[in-house]
Amino acid sequence: MTDPFDQPDQPDDPLRPREAEILGRIRDTFVEKGFDGASMQQLARAAGMSVGNFYRYFPSKAAMVKAMIRRDLREVEEKFAEVLRAPDPLVALRCGLHSRIAEEGCDDGTLWAEINAAAARKPELAAVVDGMECCVFGHLLTTFARITGFGPEETARRFTTHAAVAVMLVNAVALQRKTGGAAPQDEIVRMIQRLTDVLLDEVASARAGE
Repeated sequence: MTDPFDQPDQPDDPLRPREAEILGRIRDTFVEKGFDGASMQQLARAAGMSVGNFYRYFPSKAAMVKAMIRRDLREVEEKFAEVLRAPDPLVALRCGLHSRIAEEGCDDGTLWAEINAAAARKPELAAVVDGMECCVFGHLLTTFARITGFGPEETARRFTTHAAVAVMLVNAVALQRKTGGAAPQDEIVRMIQRLTDVLLDEVASARAGE
């Protein structure tokens, strides 16, 4: 059985400045056209490059998604490290999740909803998206262990479902934005933030020795 605290190895090579610049330029095209709708020609044009030169950096859309995930995983690492260094990791994690949920309610969420939809059809994308979610899941369990004082095995036994549902709730905001709904987006965001609070309160209430 896979250890839920195991996280995918982080790539040692950061994005080159030019790659990061290209990803920033093509983001709006992905949001506007969708993952499948955006052609390589349109993406190259958004990046201000010829198609041939664009292919030198990103030979496929899957390569672009992998690069985005490499970038986001580094941000995830940094944010969870800040949570663990905080005087009160519970408060820091709560604030971090609230901020992430609010971000998923904007255009960034739309982009990742497109990527997740494409991953459901393309195994090569599913693998990298699943790897990112596994990384977040592992970091959540590590933070729960710090909050509660339990060891890794006891934390996994008690809170694996909590971590899994937290990841699902963050993803749900982006999915709801993509598909639309009767409720206003800001109300959806606030409701999901309250639901994550319930999860975190349950974790905190189970602190070892209390």
